[in-house]
Amino acid sequence: NYNNRNVTLVKRVERLMRALYPFKPKYYLNPVTGVLRISYYNVVLGSYVKKKAEQLLKEIDGLQLPMQRAFLRAFFDDEGCMGYRPKEHVRQIRGYQKNLAILDTVNKLLSNFGIASRFKKPNEVVIFGKKNLLLFEKCIGFSKGVKINGHRSNSRWGKHLEKQVLLYRAIASFSK
Repeated sequence: NYNNRNVTLVKRVERLMRALYPFKPKYYLNPVTGVLRISYYNVVLGSYVKKKAEQLLKEIDGLQLPMQRAFLRAFFDDEGCMGYRPKEHVRQIRGYQKNLAILDTVNKLLSNFGIASRFKKPNEVVIFGKKNLLLFEKCIGFSKGVKINGHRSNSRWGKHLEKQVLLYRAIASFSK
């Protein structure tokens, strides 16, 4: 939700962006999710960000583990989902991405933390098994407050739930 913590984060992002880009952004508040989107529109800025993203992808596996952890957490917060269906004994974390180079990088970075994963379907990386879910929780985790969309037509839960909470439930269900 859009609260004081988010206002502080938005201001910090604006300060960082002002060092690179002198123009003000446009703001869009999603009234349903409370997510505030900040958008900057400029061809030159887009080109710069694209080049930096390509550089990050090339260099991330050589960076220190805290940077790799931040990359993985951001990836799974955004592109990941927590698959937990207790009746079917499904407990897995899935990450989706059309860019296979990013998926390959995610797979390699996970192994740096001892987390085994595998490719499934053409554009998906999957983490499964109690040991790997525990390692993911300990080493990477989902950011607090990141929720699944309970309003989607195919929502299993029918309400917003934190990915972190679903991960805890999935891990706890192994001992039952």
